[in-house]
Amino acid sequence: MKKRKKKLNYSKTIHHRFFFFFFITILLFLVVTTRAFQVMMLDQKKYAKKLEALSYSTVSGSSSPRGRIYDRNYNILVDNKSLKTIVYQKKKGTSNKDMIAQAEKIAPHISVEYYRLTDRNKREYYFAKEREYCDSLITKKEQEKFEQRKITEKELNELKIQRIDEKKLEFSEEEQKIAYLFYLMNKGYAYDEKLIKSDATDEEYAYVSENMELLEGFSTKMDWERVYPYGDSLKSILGTVSTSTQGVPAELKDYYLEKGYSLNDRVGLSYIEKQYEEYLHGEKAVYEVVNSHEIELLKEGSRGKDIVLTIDIHLQQEVERILEEQIRRAKTEPNTDYYDHSSVIIQDPKTGEILAMAGKKIVGDQVIDNTISILTSPITPGSIVKGASMLVGYNTGAVHIGEKMLDECIKVAGVAEKCSSVTTLGVIDDITALAKSSNVYQFKIAIRVNGQEYFREMRLNFNQSSFDTYRSMYHAFGLGVPTEIDLPVESSGYTSKDKAAGNLLDFVMGQYETYTPMQLSQYITTIANGGERLAPHLLKEVHSSSSNDQIGELEKTVERKVLNTIPTEPQYMARVKEGFIAVLNSPGGYGVGYMSTNMRPAGKTGTSQSFIDTNNDGRIDTETITSSFIGYAPYDNPKMSIVVTSPDSSHPNSNTNYASLVTYRITQQVTNKYMEMYGID
Repeated sequence: MKKRKKKLNYSKTIHHRFFFFFFITILLFLVVTTRAFQVMMLDQKKYAKKLEALSYSTVSGSSSPRGRIYDRNYNILVDNKSLKTIVYQKKKGTSNKDMIAQAEKIAPHISVEYYRLTDRNKREYYFAKEREYCDSLITKKEQEKFEQRKITEKELNELKIQRIDEKKLEFSEEEQKIAYLFYLMNKGYAYDEKLIKSDATDEEYAYVSENMELLEGFSTKMDWERVYPYGDSLKSILGTVSTSTQGVPAELKDYYLEKGYSLNDRVGLSYIEKQYEEYLHGEKAVYEVVNSHEIELLKEGSRGKDIVLTIDIHLQQEVERILEEQIRRAKTEPNTDYYDHSSVIIQDPKTGEILAMAGKKIVGDQVIDNTISILTSPITPGSIVKGASMLVGYNTGAVHIGEKMLDECIKVAGVAEKCSSVTTLGVIDDITALAKSSNVYQFKIAIRVNGQEYFREMRLNFNQSSFDTYRSMYHAFGLGVPTEIDLPVESSGYTSKDKAAGNLLDFVMGQYETYTPMQLSQYITTIANGGERLAPHLLKEVHSSSSNDQIGELEKTVERKVLNTIPTEPQYMARVKEGFIAVLNSPGGYGVGYMSTNMRPAGKTGTSQSFIDTNNDGRIDTETITSSFIGYAPYDNPKMSIVVTSPDSSHPNSNTNYASLVTYRITQQVTNKYMEMYGID
């Protein structure tokens, strides 16, 4: 009885399970049928569009010419020159064997730089040409691993490539040409247009043009290269562009790919060309790959936009000429053993526009461009920072306008005696202190800022807040911080962390930290315009691309950019400016003669101790003197500011104390030339 009951239970269970699976099967069938109906009938158009999109592909032509670069007066600084070019574009279905055959056909008719062929290029060419031999380089065990998917096809092929016998790679000259052509034909994305040769000869260009049916994939076109109507003038700041064979630099690959570039696109590599890539790069032609594996033009390529710089190229050339002449002259003078370069920057203090910037360096008998040092090589500024130092005194109440102090040699404990110059200046006020560059006046102010009053052999306490107070003011002027110039590279100078109390005295006279000439230019323009720190800039306008030799329509004008305003009362800034006027115009002013009084100039001289490594052993071993000048004119309505720096222009010598006047002469000649070209109202 129990067995019969148990049997009935089993039968019932089986019946339930069968019913459950039958129900699930029917349900799944209904779901699949419904989904199929939706896909085939209701969503037919939607998926037809997706299929069309997946079947649609486009390729781009080579980089179009870049935009022109003009100076502020619309003189062309950088243009494009047409080049006869041979290119290759792979068609779908073309095998490596086919490409090698085409390379063999064209090789005798064009010259290529096959000396650039690398060992890797040779191996990849040989691998493509001799597959049977290369397949034999793999062991059965390695082949089994590949079949078992333990290694990829790419890894397997890499083993073959690496095992190719060196002797197999001893190519003849003709084989090297073919291998290099094969490399060029494969460079970049498969169906992109590849540059084979730029600036082809008339014969090479004609051969390919006449035999394109025979040379499948090869064609001719007109390409371009950058040309410079004013030669090397400003060329380092204008920057460079990658060649057709370089394309996008490896380190910038991800950046440019995200922006829609191809790896073989030509891009700006440095300075202006790099900074304004977004405007200068041309729009490439776009082609559709049709079903017959042919291409049809969808969109014409176009030249990049034109940009206008703030530079006056004729003033720039005069500055460069004066620099070269005066550097050569200085090297004939005593005590210039370690001197080798000077630089000049001229700005509009109301807008931040750079009118000219040039650096020159003498190497042997040659004077070469050194303009980049304006942005990247800090110098010890010396007394030119005293305008900022004086403002700290006024703002903190450490000195008041017109206050008189005794200029004497001072002595604090643990620090050597410090004086203003060879002779003391006696009792002087704040204007005379600037005009005659009194160090002592600044020392006594700094001691008060430090919370003390000077007396001989006093101990100067270290007070970090004193350093911070001065540094904050200096930073407000752009000293020790980025100027935000519109170039991709600049140094912020050197900030010391030495906590010796006596360094405060060096700080306030410009002997403690270093700044670039561009930072000094931002500093003097800020004083000239009454307290607005402006971003220095080289871009003035952007124009649309034109189809002729004329500049296109104006699209953008760069406005002045105020980074900050100096935190001081107007009367204090006015007092500093009065002191700077006295430097160049009052009897005994240390800057008298640097700029013609007809310009109504204001400014400040600077002489500082510098220390250099003369034998490249990593140790500072020689003291030198750096001379600098900052100024602007006219003082009642500033139109220009100027910075001139001459690092290591002399050095202490037991035989003579002669100091070159190279900075004085450069300043005088450059400002006279500016006045001749622009005039001063």
